[in-house]
Amino acid sequence: MYSANRTTDHKHILTMRYPASWWRSQWREAMPSGNGNIGASVYGGVYEETVLLNHELLWRKGSTPELPDVSALLPEVRRLVGGGEAETAEGVLAGGLRASGYEPKIASPLPLGDLKIFMPQRQAFRDYERRLNMATGEIVVGWKDGETAYERALFVSRTDDAVVLEIRKQGPLALDARLAFQLHNPEDTRRPGTAYIPQEVETKRDGDYLYYAARNNDGSDFGAVARISARPGAMGAGEEDCAIEGADSLLAIIRLFPSGEREREWERLTLGLREMDDDYGSLLARHGAEHGRLFRASSFDLKAEGRERSNEELLMEAYRGETPDALMEKMWAYGRYLLISASREKGQPCHLYGLWAGDYDALWAFHMVNENLQMMYWQALSGNMPDQMLAVFDYMESLMDDFRTNARRLYGCRGIYIPAPTAPDSGLLKNIQPHIIHWTGGAGWISQLYYDYYLHTGDKVFLRDRAIPFMREAAWFYRDFFILGEDGRFVSSPSNSPENTPGNYWKGPRHSMGTTMNATMDFAIAKELLGNLADGLRAIGDDGEEESQWRAMLERIPPYQINGDGAIREWMHPDFDDNYHHRHQSHAYPVFPGIEVTRQNDPELFGSFVQAIRKRLVIGLKEQSGWSLAHMANNYARMGEGDLALECLDILGRSCVMNNLMTLHNDWRGMGIGVDMDWAPVQLDANMGWTAAVQEMLLFSVPGELHLLPALPSRWIRGSAGPLLSRGGVQCELDWDRGEQRLDVTLRAGGGPQVIQLVLPDFVARIRNFEYRPGHPVSVELDDRPLRLQLELQPQI
Repeated sequence: MYSANRTTDHKHILTMRYPASWWRSQWREAMPSGNGNIGASVYGGVYEETVLLNHELLWRKGSTPELPDVSALLPEVRRLVGGGEAETAEGVLAGGLRASGYEPKIASPLPLGDLKIFMPQRQAFRDYERRLNMATGEIVVGWKDGETAYERALFVSRTDDAVVLEIRKQGPLALDARLAFQLHNPEDTRRPGTAYIPQEVETKRDGDYLYYAARNNDGSDFGAVARISARPGAMGAGEEDCAIEGADSLLAIIRLFPSGEREREWERLTLGLREMDDDYGSLLARHGAEHGRLFRASSFDLKAEGRERSNEELLMEAYRGETPDALMEKMWAYGRYLLISASREKGQPCHLYGLWAGDYDALWAFHMVNENLQMMYWQALSGNMPDQMLAVFDYMESLMDDFRTNARRLYGCRGIYIPAPTAPDSGLLKNIQPHIIHWTGGAGWISQLYYDYYLHTGDKVFLRDRAIPFMREAAWFYRDFFILGEDGRFVSSPSNSPENTPGNYWKGPRHSMGTTMNATMDFAIAKELLGNLADGLRAIGDDGEEESQWRAMLERIPPYQINGDGAIREWMHPDFDDNYHHRHQSHAYPVFPGIEVTRQNDPELFGSFVQAIRKRLVIGLKEQSGWSLAHMANNYARMGEGDLALECLDILGRSCVMNNLMTLHNDWRGMGIGVDMDWAPVQLDANMGWTAAVQEMLLFSVPGELHLLPALPSRWIRGSAGPLLSRGGVQCELDWDRGEQRLDVTLRAGGGPQVIQLVLPDFVARIRNFEYRPGHPVSVELDDRPLRLQLELQPQI
């Protein structure tokens, strides 16, 4: 039997000892496989197996009426906010939209259907196991029935764009199975009776082919075709399913369609399936080479013991307080695996459920740009897979006309305004809650991803043709939106610090009032955008009048403010007090995810950002969530606080991680960590934010400067990582052992010769092949040849 899961590489194997078992939402504990377009979730039942199928383009369509022009109301909003009547101002724009009859509905992902597999059992199963090989994307469910061992192996092919399933056995008993398509379980909703359930479901069989289709709410069809073959075996004569008897193995290859007319799509997919290879091993090898190229482009290794232990065993240890190293390695790899499996160039960006949403009314399943989408992609650049970012840019550029309409009709501004939530069918504002309307930082924050892609890859064609045009439109919005105060500095009004309420307006976690002035995040994003745009123009040789205009705007951005606690103020206006009881940490943007403020360039200001984040964890623990703990881990890593970053991951590991290692928004067990909710939505941004946080602990970079092991936790005695990709395009490989008092570093410049400064941690004693004075940067010359450095470490205390 061929299986890439048969390997000693336990570091990249996830093992579960029992199947998905959540009542009414079993898909939440399924094992995921995907190719960036198609997702398959394996529940793991022995007698009755379910494989949930999803396609990135299948969404329940939203409603998109014309967005009314309410920009004439903006002066009144500003008058009220400036006059101390923020609560009255809160509803002005939202009320104007409602008064104009604006009742949009945002789209949400729709499950495509379930493949059901029934296999009779002669004796009670033994030796049950589910395994996911993250290096290949292959899932294997195995068990014994008496003396016969059975396996079901599945992967979603990146090269052949199909779900491939093989059922096989070893032993005296035959392989008998029945396969059928059906609509995904209609009970998988948060609010039964309120979600759209697809209609006009049809299944049929024609020879070796199974067909399935259903009707979406816009009248289009979606569905699947499977080609099934058995060796040797006999195939029964069912009209809607396929029954196999007496076989040694069974192969099913499935292709999906997200929209169209069912008969025409069935014919198209059938023709394609006829031409496909029918050998599982060769199909897996072809897919595995491409998937593995992406997955293995970087690595993280803590030399952990116990890698062969199951997810359940590792999580039980983590639940006691400290995440074991074996689980830390697997969580890093899993965040990487999920992004690769759910996103690819020329496809849709990853949303909070990836390609594995099983709810018909999945909560917050759209693309959220006030935190969540960015967190999922933070790992991509430093993790040496920049091409994963391209799906984000393709998506944003496809919706530019809608973003321009938002800017013009909400605020009377040129340029683009990106609402916090969007979906593939429309970039218009669909959520008209005030805290969404009044947050204007979406386009600026996405601009950071554009410019960071350029900094990591050095691609000046991308900078000229894609990054600068996008950034320019984001900057145009600020040029028109900001107004001048009496001190000659910009005022941002209305404003929102996602999604927090100022302390003097806060009445507890169930109350919010998000309409303010001068959120620190507004100016941090604008400052970064304007500086990057000006620098980008100079980099492509366009350092004329336009560059000067953007730099002139920079001079009018007010300086950051510090409160009585020594922490950065979240609102740069005396009418709005700080509130530490919240998940978002938006005012820390200049330190993370921005790179404006570092310990080296402004130690005092940097310390105030550190204080602000400490307050969030100490005072606001009950208001945290899975993703916010991951964000806080990234913040602490950027701040050089490795042990605190690891503590955040420890808390996340014992509160919001399920047995399949997927992360949830909140702890569903009522253990006092995070927000209280009657539902715990899947939110994969915490998975991917975990991966990003590990990489932040190991490498921080600004152009021309690399910080090696800037936040290495004291528990990580030995390990290796890389290549990690820096701003400036330098690839960095690290191998350390504090017991042996050594750190080996390999550097390689990808964009031509350059000189960089190395900033080393304080536990480095000397560099064998370079002059080194503790506490001072080291200058090195790099090109495309590897430069290897050997560093000696101080003895451990």
